Formats: sequence, C-alpha cells, structure tokens
Amino acid sequence: MSNSTVENLVIIGSGPAGYTAAIYAARANLKPVMFEGFQAGGLPGGQLMTTTDVENFPGFPEGITGPQLMERMKAQAERWGTECYTEDVTSVDLSRRPFIISSDEREVQAHSIVIATGATAKRLGLPSENQFWSHGISACAICDGATPIFHGQSLAVVGGGDSAAEEAVYLTKYGDHVHLLVRRDQLRASKTMQDRVLNNPNITVHWNTQAVDVFGENGRMSGVKLHNNQTGEESDLQVKGLFYAIGHTPNTSLFQGQLDLDDVGYVITKPGSVETSVEGVYAAGDVQDHEFRQAVTAAGTGCMAAMLAERWLSANNLIQEYHQKPESEPPTQTANEKPTADTEATFDINKTRHVGGYALRKLFHESDRLIMVKYVSPNCGPCHTLKPILNKVVDAYLGKIHFVEVDIEAEPEIAENAMVTGTPTVQFFKDKEIVDQLKGLKQKSEYRQMIEKYLPAEVSAAR
Repeated sequence: MSNSTVENLVIIGSGPAGYTAAIYAARANLKPVMFEGFQAGGLPGGQLMTTTDVENFPGFPEGITGPQLMERMKAQAERWGTECYTEDVTSVDLSRRPFIISSDEREVQAHSIVIATGATAKRLGLPSENQFWSHGISACAICDGATPIFHGQSLAVVGGGDSAAEEAVYLTKYGDHVHLLVRRDQLRASKTMQDRVLNNPNITVHWNTQAVDVFGENGRMSGVKLHNNQTGEESDLQVKGLFYAIGHTPNTSLFQGQLDLDDVGYVITKPGSVETSVEGVYAAGDVQDHEFRQAVTAAGTGCMAAMLAERWLSANNLIQEYHQKPESEPPTQTANEKPTADTEATFDINKTRHVGGYALRKLFHESDRLIMVKYVSPNCGPCHTLKPILNKVVDAYLGKIHFVEVDIEAEPEIAENAMVTGTPTVQFFKDKEIVDQLKGLKQKSEYRQMIEKYLPAEVSAAR
C-alpha cells in the first residue's frame, strides 16, 4: 500500500531511543510515523523487552521491568499522536528526497528519518546449536527461564557482562544451580552486578571457560562441552539449559552503502550529535552507541534526534504541523496487573476470553469450540508484544472460539503437561485433542489462518 502523503518524520525501530524520539516529535506536532519492527533485528521495544528489573532508569525508585517500561513509553508516544506499525522495514531509499521507507504492508515517503534499529543478540554458532535451539538453548533467559523443563535443573549462562550477570541471578529463581561461563579471568559487569553474582551461593563462575558444543538425547539438551583456554582441558558440564548473553550486532543492513558505518557496522554520527552522513537522517540508541548502551542514554539520543529533525525540517520549510490533543489519559501502573484467573464462581463457558488452568480444564472437557491457549511468563518481552496482536485476532472470532491465557510461572504443571518449552507458545485444541501450535512471535495472519483451518466451514471471522 502506497501513501502519497509525505510524512514529516519516520522512526525506524523502537526501544527507549525510538519511543523517546516519537514522544518528542509528536509533542512538536510532527505526527511521526513509527515502524516498531516485528521480528527482524529483535522485538518491538528493543533489548529491554528481554530484561527483568530495570533499576537504574530515573523515576522508578522501586524498579520496573523492561517490558513494562517499554509499554509505558509506547503508550505515551501514541497518546501524543504517533502512528505505530508493528512491521519490519524491508528497504530504505536515502538516494532521493523525499526518502522512501517500505515494509511488506506499505510504502511511506518522509522528509526526515530517525534510525533506532538497535542491535541483535549474538549466537555462539556451536555445531549442535540448531538441533537444540529452543530445546535447551536460548538467547533470552527472561523469556524462557520460567518454562518447566528448567525448573530445579542445573543451568548455564555464557557471558561476562551485565546481561550475563543479570540472567544468571534471574535463573536462580527457577534452576537448582547456575553456572556462569566466562572466557576471561574477570567479569566485565558493573560492580553491583559482580557482587550479586559472586555472593550468590547458587551461582558458580567458571573462569577462562568457553562452550564449544552441547549434547543431549531425545531432542533435549543435557549438557555443555567446555574448553579451558588456559589449561586446554576439555570437560562436560551436565546442565539442562544454556543461555547466551554474549553481546550484540548493530542492525544496520538496511543502510549499508547509504550511510557511513564503522568497521563493526554501527552508524557513524557527528561528534556530540546524532546527525548521520545524510542530511535529515539521524541515528539514536544502540545502533550508534557501542560504548554506553544504556536505556537512559538511548532515550537521551532519541530526544536529540527528534529535536534536531524538527529544527532541520523547520529550517528547510518542510514541516506540516498537526495540532491535536492527547488521545487518552496517561497509562497507570494498574495496566500492568496480571489478569485474574477464572474460578468456579466466575467461569462462564459462553465467554470467549478466559484466564488460567481452571478455565482451560473446563473448556477442554465441556466446549465444542476451537480452544486457543496462549502460554506466557510474566516478564517475557515477546509475550507483551503478542498481546495486542492476539487481542485483534480474538476480536474477529468472538463467540466462535475460546481463548485462554495461562501464566506458566503461576501454573507450571499446566505448561509441563502441554510440553511447553518456551514462551510465548500458542496451542490449539479441538475435540479434546491438541491439533496444532505456534511457537514464538508470529504475524497476525498466521494466527488467523490457523483458526480458520480448524473452524467449521460455516463459521467465519467477523469482517
């Protein structure tokens, strides 16, 4: 779909940099368009969507989870008029003006651009990595740590920075013991995180140690092959899970050959600024910062990018102002409260939406509708991203399906019986049998197609 309107500003990517740029641009009456991203280069909301407690972002003395912080930033951006698309940008043309930004769904013209595409978690590339990915190996402890296969088990984390330290501490909530594999003889993590790791009796640090492969049987990982780079000793570590926290690669493939990038791929910006080598194009957050890489510095550069874009548009007489009031009241903390599970007293089989194991069991035995079950964990970033996507899908099938949300941390036995190995997972039940499932984050169309596949021929979605 092509849009003949030339937008003031398009923001590519989200996270604290993108959302802050959107807030400032929207409040400057620019009505920015944001492509949050979907799967390319990570999640909408960026790396904080895979972070548990954020304790160093100003204004939250009690701390806040990464997904909650990103939800509130997005809500603030939309409240002031930002138009958000949960889509991946597939191409950008900076050789012409206005610039052209394309996704699979639409093509947009813009006078200015803020690049906030962030960076993607690296993988180790172990020989057996693909075989055991999502069956023991994960790049997101926050997403997958609560799954039953890791409960009470020995687990391992690879890395030596803040992310690795945080994931090791987090996994002690679920695992029996956590092994932190550090290839050097010291941690790069902050002093606070080092103290938490080194003083935790449930964490063992293996210095000068690298994972060289994993092994297992019946499709499940059971251990890691280790190499000590000081002694040359090879050994096997019996663990049921291996979590990566080994750094990131900037998401700049869209801009190769169009913008100045450094040897690693980060966008080069002018000293003391977020201006790139192309006028009207700005880079904010981790896509241009390989030194600090903090939420608050990303937000700061997002602010800079929006203000510089507004000044540049104004100086070149390109601004079309949109005057609007905030769309709604600001979000409150109560928006992040867990949904209340159905009980015998509250369960209603005629409803479409349900919560918890009691509802699932009742529907499984008593309903003749297709049952769609979403398994989530409280701090899972992809689960938060999936929520509005599935809400729209379910709205199209009110009264025709049942939709149940199950918190696997609150009800681990449900997830174990369903053999859930990571979140989010969506399973489909019909006539007391599981008929299909979708793991991870998928496009809205995939969930609709799956529902249509199992609905009676005479039943169709509301259009």
